[in-house]
Amino acid sequence: MGAASTASSTPASHRVLVALVPLALFIALVALLAFGLGNDPRKVPSPLVGKPVPVFSLPELTDPGRSVSDTDLKGTISLVNVWASWCGSCRAEHQALMALSEIPDFQVVGLNWKDDAENATQVLRLTGNPYDMNGYDPDNSVGIHWGVYGAPETFVVDRKGIIRYKHIGPIDRTVWEETLQPLVAELQAEG
Repeated sequence: MGAASTASSTPASHRVLVALVPLALFIALVALLAFGLGNDPRKVPSPLVGKPVPVFSLPELTDPGRSVSDTDLKGTISLVNVWASWCGSCRAEHQALMALSEIPDFQVVGLNWKDDAENATQVLRLTGNPYDMNGYDPDNSVGIHWGVYGAPETFVVDRKGIIRYKHIGPIDRTVWEETLQPLVAELQAEG
């Protein structure tokens, strides 16, 4: 009789474990979903922050005889803005970039990404050109090394050519005042 009762208790405990496994997986999935929904998709960390800008050289969009390279990002604080003429969010941030281009002691550098040069130059002619220089990257040969996966994206680069911050999405007054301006002021104070 003792052997029979032991055999009957094993299947019951086994059934409890089998029932708990899907419940545990469901709880883990809900927790992962809640964590993902609680994060801002524009705050994707960049593995390049704290590292030198990638080595690159691109033709200048409005003057293809000139080039834009990583060496142009040394010696001054730079906002490197990834944009395209087909990008609606880029158009939305354009006026903010025009205002930023008037602020002394840093440069706004464009990275025209996956675009048609004629369309891009026409947009700049019609809306104004906030860029001190503008690298033309139609095939993403440079953007891929910067970790660009969409437009607009903006990088803050210090005087030594180190990427200090990456912003995904359009820059507006709030982004400038709350995030970028304090960082630029800190970098300016570093001399």
